[in-house]
Amino acid sequence: MRPFRFAVNMVTPAEGEEWRTRCRRAEALGYDVILVPDHLGMVAPFPALVAAAGATERPRLGTFVLNAAFWNPALLAREIATTDALTGGRLEVGLGTGYVREEHDRAGLEFLPPGRRVDLLTRTVEEVGRLLADGDHVPRAVQRPRPPLLIGGNGDRVLRLAAEHADITAFTGARTAKDGTLLPLTAEELDERVAAYRSFEAVSGRRTPAELNLLVQAPVVTDDRRAAAKELLPRLPQLTEEQLLELPLLTIGTVEEIAAQLRAQRERYGFSYITVLDPYMEAFGQVVEELRGH
Repeated sequence: MRPFRFAVNMVTPAEGEEWRTRCRRAEALGYDVILVPDHLGMVAPFPALVAAAGATERPRLGTFVLNAAFWNPALLAREIATTDALTGGRLEVGLGTGYVREEHDRAGLEFLPPGRRVDLLTRTVEEVGRLLADGDHVPRAVQRPRPPLLIGGNGDRVLRLAAEHADITAFTGARTAKDGTLLPLTAEELDERVAAYRSFEAVSGRRTPAELNLLVQAPVVTDDRRAAAKELLPRLPQLTEEQLLELPLLTIGTVEEIAAQLRAQRERYGFSYITVLDPYMEAFGQVVEELRGH
């Protein structure tokens, strides 16, 4: 069983010293990885990670996750290699299909059907991996043959791709509805998705199992779990209070209760790498401290 790793995904834009201060705070709270998303309206991932590296010493740095539709593989390989070199080999690369139609429209890009988005992700993973492993590729990444790769998603084809290529497989804990909204996966639904991933031959044939990641959407540190759950119920009217409290993507309770939930989920699913969004960085830092070294 892997020890826990904790990451903060920096979704709140900031400038200059404010950005560096927040990155230093993440390091002081004990987070192992500083992540940056790839959404329009948020900071550009690669320069933000270089700035984070300059402000910190210990955390690794990653994208969570790059939208494959935004990137030409040759240009992406250049960005990855340069950023890995400028951060001293601290980079981890997260890739996904992209799911927000409005962002594609704003960028002037066709929003492909799901199957074609997976095709594009597959080509990107394979081509970028080939380029970075090429000894003649310039610039050259510090980490060989490439920085660690995270692939995020829940569909069968994406999970198969992760089984074959990824060092880290990220489960969202949610699925995208036809209208583009995210619906949380129940504990049983996530059981099925993790089982589907583990069923692929590429998983069982690994010498070293991939690390499994879960994004915890809304960690709430409180002495009254049920009162906090009641406040969240109007956002998820399809769930009962008990179902909400069992959602893997939520952690509600005291620091000790949340730590116990994460240990149980690591035992049940294998999630040892936990990500939270930066608005929850301070509160969840207590949980990071509680589970450090476990």
